[in-house]
Amino acid sequence: MRKELLEAFQICDSTFPIGTFNHSFGMENYLSRRVIRKAPQFREWLMHYFWFQYHYGEGLLVILCMRALDEGKEDALLEYDTIINRSVAASETREGSRLIATQMLTLIHRMYGDGFPALEHYAEKVEGNSFSGNPAIVFSAFAHEKGINCRDAFELYGYSVASTLVQNAVRSVPLGQREGQVILHEVLLFISDLYEQTARLDVEDLGASAPGLELAQICHETQEARLFMS
Repeated sequence: MRKELLEAFQICDSTFPIGTFNHSFGMENYLSRRVIRKAPQFREWLMHYFWFQYHYGEGLLVILCMRALDEGKEDALLEYDTIINRSVAASETREGSRLIATQMLTLIHRMYGDGFPALEHYAEKVEGNSFSGNPAIVFSAFAHEKGINCRDAFELYGYSVASTLVQNAVRSVPLGQREGQVILHEVLLFISDLYEQTARLDVEDLGASAPGLELAQICHETQEARLFMS
């Protein structure tokens, strides 16, 4: 395996300390309402999450960013930041994405220093509060600088989201580690198949989502008993 893929995989690991373990992105509301009770319901929820939220959200965002960077259009990342931020209805979900992106930028800079022009350009806008910040954009800029191709970036970032949500479910669902890994394996196969369909989408599709997922994220903001921030 190339060194660059290992470096990208490190950024995608669920143990990478950027705060993702604090966020369920609406899953906890399904737990509260007993829609998710055990492994089968969590598996169904996670598949739906990827079919809708990842397919039209961060997954498509990765593809669009990688294409833009291939064409030297760094400013397109700022356009996509605006679109994806405005498409998220729940304020805590937007804030969660911003916090994760900020911490990712900080840690990547500490590990690698300067030398990533697209990433530095985006970081300046986020730090100056001109733009919100999204971890999928940060990862895309990093992956592109490392020479990772578009499909690999899509699948690696999908792994990052899936593994984090599985680990968070292990903490909250009654979901064993072994059950979690079986579900994660199934989702990873689904992500690989999902790439071709997502690659046919365009910027006009960015930010579309399922009402149920958005409502769960909104309702979570006022939920009394919570383990996660979003």
